[in-house]
Amino acid sequence: MKADGRSSADAGTVQSASPSFQIIILGAGGGPNEDNVTGLLVRSTARQWTRDSVLAVDAGVHLAAIIKIFEEHLPQASLRKTTITSAAATSVNGDNLSTPTESTRPKLCMATGPFANLELPHETAKANATYVFRSLISTYLITHPHLDHVAGFAINTAALQQTLRRKRVAALPSTIKAIKEHIFNGVIWPNLSDEGDGAVGFVSYDRLVDGGNVALGDGEGRGYIEVCDGLAVKGWSVSHGECMKHSHHQGSYSSESTEAGYSPYYSRRLSRKDLSSGSMDSARTQSFSQVSSEKKAYDSAAYFLRDEHTGKEVLIFGDVEPDSVSLNPRTARVWQDAAAKLSAGLLTGVLIECSYDDSQPDGMLFGHLTPRHLVIELGVLAGKVKALAGPDGRPGSPRKRKRPSNGHKFPSDELQPRRPPSRHHARRRTRSSVSPSTPLRPESPRQSSSEMVLTNEDAELGSIVEEDGSSHKTSNSRHEGSASKQSTTTRPLEGLKVIIIHVKDPLRDGPSIEEMILAQLQEHERELQLGCTFIVSQSGTSIWL
Repeated sequence: MKADGRSSADAGTVQSASPSFQIIILGAGGGPNEDNVTGLLVRSTARQWTRDSVLAVDAGVHLAAIIKIFEEHLPQASLRKTTITSAAATSVNGDNLSTPTESTRPKLCMATGPFANLELPHETAKANATYVFRSLISTYLITHPHLDHVAGFAINTAALQQTLRRKRVAALPSTIKAIKEHIFNGVIWPNLSDEGDGAVGFVSYDRLVDGGNVALGDGEGRGYIEVCDGLAVKGWSVSHGECMKHSHHQGSYSSESTEAGYSPYYSRRLSRKDLSSGSMDSARTQSFSQVSSEKKAYDSAAYFLRDEHTGKEVLIFGDVEPDSVSLNPRTARVWQDAAAKLSAGLLTGVLIECSYDDSQPDGMLFGHLTPRHLVIELGVLAGKVKALAGPDGRPGSPRKRKRPSNGHKFPSDELQPRRPPSRHHARRRTRSSVSPSTPLRPESPRQSSSEMVLTNEDAELGSIVEEDGSSHKTSNSRHEGSASKQSTTTRPLEGLKVIIIHVKDPLRDGPSIEEMILAQLQEHERELQLGCTFIVSQSGTSIWL
């Protein structure tokens, strides 16, 4: 298998058998290092490296990261013969005076790295990176306006002088409003947009519709809008905590109400009665109503990108908090949409944040996810996939309509923190899977009883309650051999790649935070058998989905 012009073991990339998307990771982190914050490039593999063929998704880091990639791989560029076809000459009245001719000439092309096979119009890394920025990227799809997602783009707009076309910023209206009022406002940064006082016109705004514009597209592509050559988008708003100026706490309950730093939502083991009666959801709703009048959730977005050639899709999240602690829990809507696509074989992967390891208490999430929250969110997706499964456990005609016994959460039993894992355990249990010399594939660390895990009574994923009130249980084998024989109903996310982004570096000695997060995610996956594969992204590499 080849990736980025090298073997996957050398390139540090992940590649599907017949990928529809190439995703270039410009920035995999969530700070505090300013040179590694969120920034992605996405393109359809059905398109060549041509004008408007590349989409930028967030741009906390951008042009500098592209330059760095070219500096690393430009020395390996090679000359290739390129066929040039000349146009036929015509007379004034339109008659052909000559026939088209073809000639070949050597052209310098990238041979390795994320931009492999790109023809290079210039000699230096900076000039070629600027060519990519000015000519190949036309649209910036922004999830939310925090600096670690937009700072690079704002600064890079200084390089847009003497270009032929405006750059387009596509986002939900709340994000456009914030960028317009607080960045391109003539104070923080010159108003380089085409709206408002003193508008320069380098940037135009495209306000997307939450949930998609149903007036656009048809069939599976209904609600989507084209954002670059070969790719279309549909966006959903999600919650990203609350603004610090409103409260010292980011979530739907105050930190004073937590036990040992954890949400009361996770402070006890839920009974089957709780799950089937929906009392958990009613308790959460009551909690939300008590604080909703005083606090407001911060908006972020999740975007479905659709390859217009294959119909395949990838889901990319901005910063997002768990629905379980949110003032305005909205992620379940995204999972509902994703479940139908996954069941139809259209969803190829999910890029989602996991900012902290499991030692981070709920009262200090600041609108982000940890491994324990991420797998519960994925459990919601799994529950919705199971609800769409046919009688044989495969996607198709649904069985008698059923609901997970906890209303919408899956798996059924709550998080039981035994003890936050130490850095010592992370070092002992896993090797780094994110070094530049190895592929971004998860290792299999040994299970540790001291690790924080998700537990399930009698090793079950949950009880499914039929409309007539009867129930049956789904098994969750912890043995590798039996797990491979389970149907899609017991491993409902089988084959789904979950790419981790926005990891916050604590800047401390010991094993990397990426190692710890990956180890904890794998531990939860072994316990729950959802079926997905976790991959920690790395800056400067490609992921093919």
